[in-house]
Amino acid sequence: MVRGPALQPLVLTDAEIAQLTAWSRRPKTARALAERAAIILASAAGAASTEVAAAVGVNRGTVGKWRTRFLAQRLDGLLDAPRPGAPRTITDGDVERVIRKTLEERPPETEATHWSTRTMAQAAGVTQTAVVRIWHAYGLQPHREETFKLSTDPLFIDKVRDVVGLYLQPPERALVLCVDEKTQVQALDRTAPLLPLRPGQPERHTHDYVRHGTTALFAALDVATGKVIARCHPRHRAIEFRQFLTTIDARVPPELEVHLVLDNLSTHKAPTVRRWLAQHPRYHLHFTPTSASWMNQVETWFSLLTRRQLRRGVHRSVAELEAALLAYAARSNETAKPFRWTKSADEILQSVKRFCLHTSNSRH
Repeated sequence: MVRGPALQPLVLTDAEIAQLTAWSRRPKTARALAERAAIILASAAGAASTEVAAAVGVNRGTVGKWRTRFLAQRLDGLLDAPRPGAPRTITDGDVERVIRKTLEERPPETEATHWSTRTMAQAAGVTQTAVVRIWHAYGLQPHREETFKLSTDPLFIDKVRDVVGLYLQPPERALVLCVDEKTQVQALDRTAPLLPLRPGQPERHTHDYVRHGTTALFAALDVATGKVIARCHPRHRAIEFRQFLTTIDARVPPELEVHLVLDNLSTHKAPTVRRWLAQHPRYHLHFTPTSASWMNQVETWFSLLTRRQLRRGVHRSVAELEAALLAYAARSNETAKPFRWTKSADEILQSVKRFCLHTSNSRH
């Protein structure tokens, strides 16, 4: 006995079969569209709605729905209809205008040095919310800025290849040490006790502080192990640097050659230092290019020291500060790991070249 009205047969053209097959098999097709294509293909093959539903994994009503949509609109009937809701209020012209003004114009000098969401909204004739969304979508952040410094060292290329060569292919039976000083480290004490961290409230301290003097931290980072030789001095003259070299010499096995990576500070080239080096021929100096301190790996260690120990530290005397610095160095040596240098000299030089070309072509 036949129940219900007879189903209208589905007759597909070759083009429709090809498109439905592609939708049902293509890995990147939306799952819902793949199911609808499979329903129509199975129905066109003569399968009953119950059988189609079981094969595709949907209910019988869903099969009937998409059969009806397909018969009425063919392939277009399987696509999602426009969703209800308010019409789009931000046009392509609005987006183009906001982006163009952000990248090519600046607000009047009497108003501000850079765009804010409010000033851009007024200039572009859109809402502040629209500006926020457009900037977020295109990764624009006019409120942020970064600094840069291009090296003018005439031996820039040679020094880059020399230092990077030490990092990537260190010489055998030799030690590579990155040496530098962190000068004018201040012993700072807050004018009131810290208020500790609480749920929903960060740690708080007074904005003003009391200075109790300064010290200079000399550090030598072993590139191979990440361990640091550290010593504090009240000043950072050539005589203190020579004393630090003596400290290094006492800590390094006498059978090893020592390669020191340094910046171009005058104290590193003073006569007293040159005389010390002449008396210790196993030491070899390698200078980073001027304005390229980022090539000295000990700067990374100094950055970690600043974030973890100094920025929120409280030290009531220089002696307390020096003890904290040396204690941090000792603790870091217990779990030390070398920094991984990944850029070759050619990659660095190509990157600098691209940046120079970009800077020279800038209209600002």
